[in-house]
Amino acid sequence: MVRIAEHNDWVVYCILGSIFIYIILLSVFQRDSNVKDFLLLKLEDSNNLTPSWLIISIVKCLMTALLLSQFVPIVPKLFSIDVLGFQINKFGFTFLALLSFDVIKNILTFLFYSSIGSGKNLKGLTLVSSKFYFLESIVFIIASFALYFFPVDLVKYFYFIIGMVIFSFFLKNLIYIFHNQSILPEKRYYKFLYICTLQIVPFLVLWKFLFY
Repeated sequence: MVRIAEHNDWVVYCILGSIFIYIILLSVFQRDSNVKDFLLLKLEDSNNLTPSWLIISIVKCLMTALLLSQFVPIVPKLFSIDVLGFQINKFGFTFLALLSFDVIKNILTFLFYSSIGSGKNLKGLTLVSSKFYFLESIVFIIASFALYFFPVDLVKYFYFIIGMVIFSFFLKNLIYIFHNQSILPEKRYYKFLYICTLQIVPFLVLWKFLFY
C-alpha cells in the first residue's frame, strides 16, 4: 500500500499477484476447475465457498482500488498517518476504504438475512456474488493494465470507468433480482429494502467518501 518510487512496477506486482491467486483458487479451492467450470458451478456442487468468496472479494477490492486510486483527489488528513517514515498513499487509502466498506456491508447483510429468517439464501447469494466479482475483477485487471501502460486520455478514461462501474453495479443487482435461485429474501418488501439499504446506499456513500 506504500508506493516508494514513481514507477509502475507495483502495478505489475498487483496484477500478476491477483492472477496467481486466482490460479491457486481454481486449482486448490475449486479442485482444478477452469474458469468455465467455476462460472457454471451449481450451489449443491460448490466447495470451499466461503474462502473462495473471501479471496475473490479481496482481489476485487484490490483491482478496484488500482483502477480508481489514480482519480481520487486527496488522502484525507485523518488517514495521513506516518508509520516508520511511510505514509499511506492514494492506492492504500482507496484499498482500505473499499475493504472496510465491504466488510461492514457483508456484516450488515448477514445480520439482515438472519433477522428476517432468510439465512438459507445466503449461500446462494455468496456463490452468485463470487462469480460476478470474479468476472468483474478480471475486467478491472484489463482496464487497470490499459490505464497504467497505455497512453490514454485520463479525463475520458475516468468517464469510461464511471460508466463501467455504474453499469456493473446495475447489472449485479439485476442478476440478484432475476436470478433463478432464491438468493434474495422472498418477500418483495425485503428485496426492495435489501437493494436500497445494502446495495445502493453503500455504493453512494463510498463514492462520496472517495471523490468528495
